[in-house]
Amino acid sequence: MLEFFLVFLVGLVLAIVVGVPVVKISKKFHLQQTILHYVDNHAGKSGTPTMGGVIFIFAGIVASLIFIRGEFYLPVLILLTILGYGVLGFLDDFIKIKFHKNEGLKPYQKIIGQVSLALILAIFAYFNIGSSLNLFGVEIELGLFIIPFIVFFYVAVTNAVNLTDGLDGLAGGVSMTYLICFGVIVAILGEFNYSIISFALAGSLLGFLAFNCYPAKIFMGDTGSLAIGGAIASLAVFSRLELIMAIIGIMFVLSALSDVIQVLYFKKTHKRIFKMAPLHHHFERSGVHENRIVTVYIIITLICGLGSLIGYMFVTGVL
Repeated sequence: MLEFFLVFLVGLVLAIVVGVPVVKISKKFHLQQTILHYVDNHAGKSGTPTMGGVIFIFAGIVASLIFIRGEFYLPVLILLTILGYGVLGFLDDFIKIKFHKNEGLKPYQKIIGQVSLALILAIFAYFNIGSSLNLFGVEIELGLFIIPFIVFFYVAVTNAVNLTDGLDGLAGGVSMTYLICFGVIVAILGEFNYSIISFALAGSLLGFLAFNCYPAKIFMGDTGSLAIGGAIASLAVFSRLELIMAIIGIMFVLSALSDVIQVLYFKKTHKRIFKMAPLHHHFERSGVHENRIVTVYIIITLICGLGSLIGYMFVTGVL
């Protein structure tokens, strides 16, 4: 347990140390976010630097490498995946900054990048991890269907985290809470290195929140949201706990579902179910301050995480 606390602390300190110059450099070179014209209540945030995800990507990876022990290749593959999705997000952010608009990579380009990375990882997982899922000790065998399932899982998770990144501290706070809960679960299941990565990223996200909480000094951008989505997906896939992600990460799921429902309903009826999607924007348009939304999202994630943790404690005989 001491090592988990230490890696969390190292990630936290590294993120703060790295974050200070990153924020200053981002402001100096005007690496700023262009706010969507229809998000009128965020107009005051225009000009805020973006690509802040590099802060916790660097801090989380370095902290992980310091504490990982034993068999290296699977943990390092997870870290490389985080970096890969971060690079994809970086390209998206770079295009937005260069052309001063909120549209970076075209949707099909982003999907091709996400699916390509996911397909490689899915095939690797099939031959090295197996083809079953684990939900509270129950084994669910998928056979070859595990490959398309994992591809879908990566695309769904990375986009869900990306959609949740709409308020100051929201994606960072929810992801940090998720990773702490997930880290404890995999520690109970004996997956030391996966727990180390979870706590390293959680600590680095807490450090990042020092700059990203309301009012944000820097946004994580797609650089950060795709990277953390890739991290959450990879940790779940390599520990075979994909299904638990939908429980602990319920707020990510609701963000994605609300967006899908809004689009499909509008195409069919030309009316909207929500005042604005994803769901956090609906609450914001309803007059709820973004700090309250962020707090409630984190609390719900924590409750679901603790519930999942108790379930696995029963399964493993800890309780």
